[in-house]
Amino acid sequence: MFDTMTFTKIVGGVCGALLIFLLGKWAAESLYHTGGGHGGEEHAAGFAIQVEEGEPVEEEEVDFATLMASADAGKGERVWGKCRACHKLDGNDAVGPHLNGVVGRQVDAVEGFGYSGALEEAADVWTPENLFHFLENPRSFAPGTAMGFAGLPKPEDRVNLIAYLQTTEG
Repeated sequence: MFDTMTFTKIVGGVCGALLIFLLGKWAAESLYHTGGGHGGEEHAAGFAIQVEEGEPVEEEEVDFATLMASADAGKGERVWGKCRACHKLDGNDAVGPHLNGVVGRQVDAVEGFGYSGALEEAADVWTPENLFHFLENPRSFAPGTAMGFAGLPKPEDRVNLIAYLQTTEG
């Protein structure tokens, strides 16, 4: 079945394929070589975009009372959609404690819910201002909190959510 001529053809085919592969690799390196590492000149892999240097923009300090006065509970209900995955407003706990009546409530007041302990160190009562700062970045407000939410960066979203939470019953 296998004679020497068949074996020679198989070995020749493998060697020919290897030769074509190596020549293709050499040709591709010659065409697309960027010059780094082989004694050639070092080049950056990208290019710099020149921009004009301007004066640093200072963040406008937001007055909390002014923001709360313009808060819209209807818009806050839409923001509530981000909280709905872990919290409920019907008095039942989920992954997180229920949030109906949270504004003005003691931080660890939900019976039977296992708090992490980090919140008690950060605040005593969920005042609108404490909620405002907590919702911005929970982990920086209460380091060690078990809440995995990244936060709401827009101040308007935070005050709208607080206004919506104030409409829920305790």
